[in-house]
Order: sequence, then C-alpha cells, then structure tokens
Amino acid sequence: MSKRDFYEVLGVSQSADEKELKSAYRKLAMANHPDRNPDDEAAAERFREATEAYDVLKDPQKRAAYDRMGHAAFDQAAGGGFGGGGFGGGGFGGGGFSDIFDQMFSEFSRGSRGGQPDRAGNDLRYDMNVSLEEAFSGVQRDITVTVPVTCDGCDGSGSSEGSQPQNCGTCGGSGRVRAQQGFFAVERTCHTCHGMGQVITNPCKSCGGDGRVQQSKVLSVSVPAGVDTGTRIRLSGKGEAGVRGGAAGDLYIFISVDQHPILVRDGADIMTRIPLPMTTAALGGTIDVPTVEGKMARLTIEAGTQSGRRFRMRGKGMPVLRRNIRGDQIVEVQVETPTNLSKKQKDLLKAFGEAGDTNPETDSFLKRVRRIWADGD
Repeated sequence: MSKRDFYEVLGVSQSADEKELKSAYRKLAMANHPDRNPDDEAAAERFREATEAYDVLKDPQKRAAYDRMGHAAFDQAAGGGFGGGGFGGGGFGGGGFSDIFDQMFSEFSRGSRGGQPDRAGNDLRYDMNVSLEEAFSGVQRDITVTVPVTCDGCDGSGSSEGSQPQNCGTCGGSGRVRAQQGFFAVERTCHTCHGMGQVITNPCKSCGGDGRVQQSKVLSVSVPAGVDTGTRIRLSGKGEAGVRGGAAGDLYIFISVDQHPILVRDGADIMTRIPLPMTTAALGGTIDVPTVEGKMARLTIEAGTQSGRRFRMRGKGMPVLRRNIRGDQIVEVQVETPTNLSKKQKDLLKAFGEAGDTNPETDSFLKRVRRIWADGD
C-alpha cells in the first residue's frame, strides 16, 4: 500500500509554515491518540501516519528532501536515502517528535491526576430558601447534611486495624502503567489500583476499604444581609472527605429568596403598589407604607397626585451585600374610585363636578380630540 502525501495527511498546503504544521498535527494527534481511542486500530494508524508526516515536514532539511524526492528520500531500499539510514533508521531515534509529543501529551498522559488520582473530596451543594425579611436582616440557620466523612475505624486508610495498604504490584505504586504500541509508548491509569498506587488487601469492615463512611452533620450557616437568589455561601472543608488523607471538599449553600406577598425586589430596590383614597390624591396628605424592615413608614402625598405616580423613599430598600449602603423603596400609588356611595355623597360629588374645571388632563385630552376632528374637516 502506497503512502499518502505528507501534506495531504496533515491537511495543509505545501506552502504551510511551521505554525500551521504544528497546529494541524496537534489536532490530528489529540483526536487519534491511542489513550483516547483504546483498541481502535484505525485511530492508531492515523496517529502514526500524522506523526510520521509531521516529523519530516517540521525539519527544514527533511522537508526540502521530501519536496524534491517525495517518500523516496527516506526509503532505505533506494540506497543513500536521507541521512544515510533512511527515515526508519534515525527519524525518531533522536527524539524526532518527542519535543511536541512531550509538550502535548505530558498532561494528557498523566490525565487530570498527575500520576496519582485527585484524592480531594468532591464539593457539595445545598439549596436554602430564605424570606425577603431574612434576606434583609441576615439570619443564622442550622442545616443537616449527609456527607462522606473519614472513617474512624481505619483513620481513612481503608485497611483494617493492624494492616496497611500495599504498593500496587502492577504499577509499582505510581498509579500509571506504560504500554508500547509500535514505535511509541502510551501511559494509562493502572487498572488494578485505579490510579491510587496502592491496593487494600485487608479492607476495613466499617467502610469496606473506601476510607470514608456516610454521616449526618449539623452545620451552622450564617446568611449575611443583602443576599439574593443565586448568592453562594462557601463552607470550606465541609464537603466530602478526601480519599486516604486527601483534602476535604467544600460545601456551597445556594440561596433562593422567596417572593413576598406585597413587596417586590428589584436588585437593591423594593417596589410596592399602594391604594390611595381619592380625597388624599386630590387634597394631599400622608399615608403609611409597609417596608421590608417590618415597620410602617410615613409618605407625604402632594395635592393633585395622579394614579400611577411613583414616589421614591430613599434608603428604605435592601442592603447591598457586604457594603454599608441600602437601596430605595419605590411606591406606586393607585387612586381608588369610591364605591357604595350614599345619596348625600353622590349629591356632593355631582355638585363638585358642576362647580368648575377640576380635571385638567381630561379637558386637555378633549381639546386635542376636537382639534384633530377640526383639522380633518
């Protein structure tokens, strides 16, 4: 079977520079690396083919020879091939692709565990609901969580009393094993110890060799004033216990603030809608407004206030988290039309309406309508 053109293998043009070659090879190598494609012979062949092509084209002398003679430049059978020994004789022996291979796959070969698995415990999440009043003032809450904790029977080692974990015989305690595939070696997590480097020969009866047991704990959570839905509170080291001496994870409290029946939160501001007697709207006066503090605040209403007008009560909103400032309370008034009027009240209102021009917005609207109709004529 004839070899494919090296430029075709990498998917680049013959004018590709070093950066383009390297980028193309990285993509192919990462996609087809045997560690990511175990037991996939086709992927292994693509990886070998891409590595061979890159090893030649990244070297200016080899590339020049390849451009002149093609694959024959590295064919030992042709005699006097490149470097006297051909591609197979010395191409990789001097670390031909080791520079980029080591750079690309040193982390990949270690996995995310650096030769040993991450022994730290997982972070955990707890959802907590608080009222708007509790979000305003802050609150101290006790919560109960069930988490893996270090086993007291074996102090987290996983081994029963009097015995200790033994170095894994497969990997020699490194947690990784190397396998030769063709001309390159790959490193994988040891299947015997699962990357721990040690095996439990006499497991603890309390934890079954895991080194951790489930336990319910009561924790005190301090919820600061000003929290909002989505706020996270971190309790360091209160998550899962680490494996065999590893650091414990953290516990994250996710806050959700309940809706209030009459107050609506908008960031640090509080919105509320208040019914306003018609007489107060017309004559002016004061009304009492409920606040998030659980108290009533006095609000002055100007004479002639219209329905839908908004008043701002400075500093009556929510505290800003971890800052010594507060938002405002926005009060929208809705002028209330009287109902169930007595005959005397009706007569008074009728006389009031006949007494003169007291509705400037209505009169202005009617004038605009008449002007529109007049212009239409």
